[in-house]
Amino acid sequence: MSVTVVPYSGWERNLRLANDQVELIVTLEVGPRIVRYGFIGEKNVFGEFAGQLGQKGESKWQIRGGHRFWIAPEQKPLTYELDNGPVEFEEIEGGVRLIQPQGPLSGIQKTMDIRLLDANGRVSVRHSLTNRTDKAIACSPWALSVMAKKGLAIIPLPDVVPHDERLTPNQNWTLWSYTDLADQRYQIGSSLILIRQDPARGPTKIGLAQREGWIGYLADGYLFVKHFQRLENASYPDCNVNCEIYTDEDILELETLGPLTSLEPGQSVQHEEQWALFKDVPDCTCEEEVNADVLPYVM
Repeated sequence: MSVTVVPYSGWERNLRLANDQVELIVTLEVGPRIVRYGFIGEKNVFGEFAGQLGQKGESKWQIRGGHRFWIAPEQKPLTYELDNGPVEFEEIEGGVRLIQPQGPLSGIQKTMDIRLLDANGRVSVRHSLTNRTDKAIACSPWALSVMAKKGLAIIPLPDVVPHDERLTPNQNWTLWSYTDLADQRYQIGSSLILIRQDPARGPTKIGLAQREGWIGYLADGYLFVKHFQRLENASYPDCNVNCEIYTDEDILELETLGPLTSLEPGQSVQHEEQWALFKDVPDCTCEEEVNADVLPYVM
């Protein structure tokens, strides 16, 4: 693996982490943000807002695209604390650590450890929140990836258990006031939820207490997979969910959350995702096709 400083989309100072297969671009001028993940010379699997790339120092929060790091539960203005300024970095074993200054509103410092795990391009992203104030703060690390348009989010469901074998529930979903399960972007099957990004449709969102350990996104033959864990003895935001999918006319976000913690002064809480990327995966339109063409990559 190599780490070099390169220009990217109008920003002069960006870290490029690369091996023979894939590359990550991490800007140092705003963030922490991972703005690109893709095979070398091929498409960025993350969505980008072209008019916001290369910019910095804005007085309002900018979505920009790529992978970002928020504080949950969502609230204004704290969650939308500006990340429009520079971040520091240091090299760590296998990768880099991004270090954001203490947030002026939250009093929390964000760090992001990014590692290329192997020659096949698997990535570890470890998100840490540290309380730099003198009082406890209730918070949860929240990892959000803005994906390219017109793709398909894939969320596995628990195995079906016959009624006479289990009488208690094994799923927990959270719906927002603007969630409509009759929306044709949703396909709810027996083993999967599929959600299509549609440039003609506005906001919708769903959350799940996700114990299957992965979610994916398929677009233009590229399959992006996040692996993550749920701690069964922990509590999570938004009615105890650790996985959320948001989409509107511009984006689809794959979101995972760490445990909701009363963070004492000086304490930290972490949440790790592991990413994988595959190409030449057939487009899928239904649960049966996903089971046949996608699941072999993640199981």
